[in-house]
Amino acid sequence: MNLPVKTRSPHLVDTSTIPGWGVDADPENDPTYPIRDQSQDRGLTRNWDRPLVQNLDVEVLQSVEHVRQPAVVGTSTPPSGVSGLMRRAAFRWSESNWLHWLILMGADRVNVVEGVVDDLAHARIPNIPGEMGIRSELKFNKRGFARKAAVVGLVSAIAVGLAARRRAAKPGRIEGQR
Repeated sequence: MNLPVKTRSPHLVDTSTIPGWGVDADPENDPTYPIRDQSQDRGLTRNWDRPLVQNLDVEVLQSVEHVRQPAVVGTSTPPSGVSGLMRRAAFRWSESNWLHWLILMGADRVNVVEGVVDDLAHARIPNIPGEMGIRSELKFNKRGFARKAAVVGLVSAIAVGLAARRRAAKPGRIEGQR
């Protein structure tokens, strides 16, 4: 096996040493030839008309780097609640700013809590272990599942112990009384 030759920068690699790199660079060696007629337009840049922009009936957040919306956007979960406020705030910064992504990750976590609260408000008990993929975890990562279960058990035991100690330490409490 040929390993890539390192160049001056540790992050750059000499691509000529990578087997198979650039196999599709030669237009005469086009793997899609039987599917596409070679005499026709070979790319989207020559004779390509921009598709019509999707009509939007929900709010879609857009990066500050882009002047216009893409032709098609996902509208299944528009921003709402506290997580929506966080997402709107995140899109004030460029995608190259780490704060943009940090706020979006936080908004994802807040959205999970909002979903659980919404389920409980509609008298539905969420299946949190099932939604977190417990079956897959048991099937493909038994050791990781055991580790997570041990941590949850330890944290729960500590919480119960601290609560019991706090109840027992209340002043004026008579032994055996609740």
